[in-house]
Amino acid sequence: MADGDGLGEATAAAASPPAPAPGLSPPLGWRERLRAGLAGTGASLWFVAGLGLLYALRVPLRLCENLAAVTVFLNSLTPKFYVALTGTSSLISGLIFIFEWWYFHKHGTSFIEQVSVSHLRPLMGGTEGSISEPGSPSSSRESETSRQNLSECKVWRNPLNLFRGAEYRRYTWVTGKEPLTYYDMNLSAQDHQTFFTCDTDFLRPSDTVMQKAWRERNPPARIKAAYQALELNNDCATAYVLLAEEEATTIVDAERLFKQALKAGETIYRRSQQCQHQSPQHEAQLRRDTNVLVYIKRRLAMCARKLGRIREAVKIMRDLMKEFPPLTMLNIHENLLESLLELQAYADVQAVLAKYDDISLPKSAAICYTAALLKTRTVSDKFSPETASRRGLSTAEINAVEAIHRAVEFNPHVPKYLLEMKSLILPPEHILKRGDSEAIAYAFFHLQHWKRIEGALNLLQCTWEGTFRMIPYPLEKGHLFYPYPSCTETADRELLPPFHHVSVYPKKELPFFIHFTAGLCSSTAMIALLTHQFPEIMGVFAKAGL
Repeated sequence: MADGDGLGEATAAAASPPAPAPGLSPPLGWRERLRAGLAGTGASLWFVAGLGLLYALRVPLRLCENLAAVTVFLNSLTPKFYVALTGTSSLISGLIFIFEWWYFHKHGTSFIEQVSVSHLRPLMGGTEGSISEPGSPSSSRESETSRQNLSECKVWRNPLNLFRGAEYRRYTWVTGKEPLTYYDMNLSAQDHQTFFTCDTDFLRPSDTVMQKAWRERNPPARIKAAYQALELNNDCATAYVLLAEEEATTIVDAERLFKQALKAGETIYRRSQQCQHQSPQHEAQLRRDTNVLVYIKRRLAMCARKLGRIREAVKIMRDLMKEFPPLTMLNIHENLLESLLELQAYADVQAVLAKYDDISLPKSAAICYTAALLKTRTVSDKFSPETASRRGLSTAEINAVEAIHRAVEFNPHVPKYLLEMKSLILPPEHILKRGDSEAIAYAFFHLQHWKRIEGALNLLQCTWEGTFRMIPYPLEKGHLFYPYPSCTETADRELLPPFHHVSVYPKKELPFFIHFTAGLCSSTAMIALLTHQFPEIMGVFAKAGL
């Protein structure tokens, strides 16, 4: 029966017409070709008809007499008129050029081009050919492109994000600047609702209050709701979490509150484990309580790391990774890598990389640049550009340079921060992989590790720009990774504060209209100057042109 079914399917496939190749539209019929030809020649026919109509009406409209009168009027104009005309044209084109330049640097596109595409093109009938039927190949390609852009612009939780009360808010008190954007904080609110709430919250009044607290925009209102939840239940772990994150003004205070949250969270977690098989609601509750417990332990490890108890932090992270291996999406290994680098336990760092720097796992700047740092460490203390140019690179140096090129291809923004060519800011709570936000988050914590290894930054400075010669067209083709996503600038501008100058790669070319308006402004200004200095000569040229 299997053979018969396969033969029937093959026969049906042979009898059916071949499907068009991907990216190619099906052949058009004679009606469609005729309609397309008429649409293409419509503008030319209208132009020829207009010329014929003018020729036929030349006598009634007295075109020859009017043209002669206009010629006499233009010949009677003085040089002062041409100076005023060219000067005004230069001023207007200069203003347009300044506006185009400002709009391009603010929005990344040309204002004139945007208006032409969105407003003038429909008037000229440009939308008729661009509107595709649902299910057509063009509409399916557009949907695939949009899905690809969404996947490229996926935003990740920063595994090393700071504490709002003890770090971000202290920065605001000192500088008066807000380090977090509304978009970034809104993403965090969504994360908190995903991690810390479930469908059974209505069974416990304190969890009901906290469910509203995570949705509250105003920080004082969230803190007030956390205290209300503690009044209802003194063992509400998520209430302690919120107070540790937002009310504590020092890391010591945050650690104290997280320890209280840990005590309450472990009790709730054990209770949920005993009831997990009773119903699907209890299973959801166990997942929520597991997320809360993992979050608390991770933040306690980060508190220990910030307070100098690094070995304690490493132990907590290792225990978390052993106890909850499915929660790899939290990227706890990146916290572990940073702590091990602080301990200078490079063998342990290599062991972690051997597990997570795998082709089947998602990459990050921490993975790629830490791998480059370990290979750089073996040769950087003796590396010299002059010596390398004379004798060539050794095998170890070639491996280090290739690792640097690999890291730079993944995220080209990092070297400018490591080499202190750009100033650092506080990292956001969410990052875009391969974007400027990820580069800031990595360099903020790992710059000290590069400085600690003698010659590492020198080798990076000598070799990182060579990556761009290997991938001259990064948006179209990559070398070791997929082509560089084109949406990073937009997403990074949403994640990073407005006072930070976002790093853009690759650099966008100036639009045509900026070059055009600059040339127009310069040429009209030159003509105005020449007309003002040599009115007789320019008047002769103007009359000769007429």
